[in-house]
Amino acid sequence: MAKGLLEGKRGIIFGALNNQSIAWHVAEKAHEHGAKFVLTNAPIAMRMGEINELASKTGSKIIPADATSVEDLEKLISQSMEILGGKIDFILHSIGMSVNVRKGNHYTSENYDYTMKGLDVSALSFHKVMQTAMKLDAMNEWGSIVALSYIAAQRVFPDYNDMADNKAYLESIARSFGYHYGVQKKVRVNTISQSPTMTTAGSGVKGFSEFISFSEKMSPLGNADAESCADYCVTLFSDLTRYVTMQNLFHDGGFSNTGVTTEVIEKFSN
Repeated sequence: MAKGLLEGKRGIIFGALNNQSIAWHVAEKAHEHGAKFVLTNAPIAMRMGEINELASKTGSKIIPADATSVEDLEKLISQSMEILGGKIDFILHSIGMSVNVRKGNHYTSENYDYTMKGLDVSALSFHKVMQTAMKLDAMNEWGSIVALSYIAAQRVFPDYNDMADNKAYLESIARSFGYHYGVQKKVRVNTISQSPTMTTAGSGVKGFSEFISFSEKMSPLGNADAESCADYCVTLFSDLTRYVTMQNLFHDGGFSNTGVTTEVIEKFSN
């Protein structure tokens, strides 16, 4: 890919925890393409992660923020504009968490307090980020906002649990808020439905390694890895995709449009 696609652009990247995180790879790629950005994550996640290493590598500042707190988001976005010297051109929302999954609660036996917490972190936070950015007039025209999703929003993966509901809501927010942001500021809002990727969050889902193996056999091009997803994010942040908005974009090697493959048929043949 040609370098310099993001030269002169400013952004905020949510969710880089360690080098397994898709957000980590996005930060590295955005830096390679000339962008300047602020890194952010929840304070507790930052204590667990290695974000200082990424900040040093990309010459970025870190601002801790709870993405479910409007007060924290207002401080984050205001300070980011001060640090970066102007309005924002792109935002990556790479946040997801299910307390029910962590606690081992089956989908049919949810703890609803846990459900609401996961929904707030994984999906409603996306609305809060955009509402806060709009209120502060933080985005440049033709800016781009991207959130990461998964095909469990459309299909049943039994052990993905309430994260499937969270992703469905996330994608709906992208469409609805994308309409209003497009009308008001020409800001693009999209979600990327990524192949199953062994991130820290993903590894907590029961049977996730089996998801990955199955998806690999079902995808004509194979699973898309985190680095390839980062490349795709760069294109969506760039001016090359100025008229792409309100979309859920599958980045999954063709999995989403494949009914069955020869490899899967052969596996079950006598």
